[in-house]
Amino acid sequence: MLMIIPAVDLKNAKCVRLLQGRMEDETVFSDDPAAMAVQWDQAGAEVIHVIDLDGAFQKKPRNLPSVRRIVESVTARVQVGGGIRSMQTIEHLLAVGVERVIIGTEAVRNPKLVAEACRAFPGHIIVGIDARDGLVAIEGWTETTAVRAVDLARRFENDGVTAINFTDIARDGMQTGPNLAETARLARAVDIPVIASGGVAALEDIRNLLKLVPLGVAGVITGRAIYSGSLDYAAAVALARGSTPDTAA
Repeated sequence: MLMIIPAVDLKNAKCVRLLQGRMEDETVFSDDPAAMAVQWDQAGAEVIHVIDLDGAFQKKPRNLPSVRRIVESVTARVQVGGGIRSMQTIEHLLAVGVERVIIGTEAVRNPKLVAEACRAFPGHIIVGIDARDGLVAIEGWTETTAVRAVDLARRFENDGVTAINFTDIARDGMQTGPNLAETARLARAVDIPVIASGGVAALEDIRNLLKLVPLGVAGVITGRAIYSGSLDYAAAVALARGSTPDTAA
């Protein structure tokens, strides 16, 4: 089964979406991120994806009160990323009820943190791999490295990582369809479950991603599409669970 994971991105305690990660290209969808999370929770979300955008750019979490309110408001599991740079931050997020913590930049800068966190908190650590043209970007996507996404994923094969969130930055927020080829390539390269992100626009994209489930794609994160209405979230969940006829466009 493919999990359809709604994104709640936090900036200045508001729920926003960016285009290709550019902080200046934001659309504010709600002044109450917890209320948005509840909406997706009630529509059938198993996991809610929360990114602290301010934290990603400022290198430490900046929206913890909003994260706490989301956790307290939903029954879905919550995964959080953005500014995760230390064991202390991971421990704090787990203590307030976050289910999974996403390590992004530090997976490149300090891969030992990933291994240490997996040992200390088994089942709770995700590696976030965000790429442009197959190369990993870090520091809130402001810096592109020479590290290939597939090579970074392979580095953590034996560390006990719960999942890899893979985002194609060029497609993020653009609703141009996910990068199926690169997502499939990554899923084939590792045994770690892969969660796709970037580009989802309609039910057809969910159908295409369902074809990748046998390769190890376990979920897809969607943001702008469900906020704009081009993707009916409840219909996507039903399709992924096989409980509705695959007929809608």
